[in-house]
Amino acid sequence: MKRIDIYYGGEHYSVGGRRLEDLRQEVEVGLMGGTHWLEVNDGEGMMRTAYLMITPGVPLAIVPIPETPEEIGDPSADGVWSNGGPPVLG
Repeated sequence: MKRIDIYYGGEHYSVGGRRLEDLRQEVEVGLMGGTHWLEVNDGEGMMRTAYLMITPGVPLAIVPIPETPEEIGDPSADGVWSNGGPPVLG
C-alpha cells in the first residue's frame, strides 16, 4: 500500500505507513466510543499533521492507493464488474 487517502468534510487528507485493515479498525472502535480523533496528513509536498474528529453520521471515505500492479489487480471495467462489481469490505 502506497498510502491511504481520506476524504472528510469535502477535503483531502492522507495516511502513510498504515495497513488499511488497521485504519478501518481504528475508525470503527473510535465510533463505538462515540467520538475519535484520527491523525492524518494535511497538505502536499510538506506534510502537516491534522486531527479529524470522527463521529457517527459524519461522512468519511477511506481510499487505499496501491503501490504495485499486483495490488491493483485487473483495473478494467470488465475485470471489476465481471464478478458482480467491486468487492464490498466489511
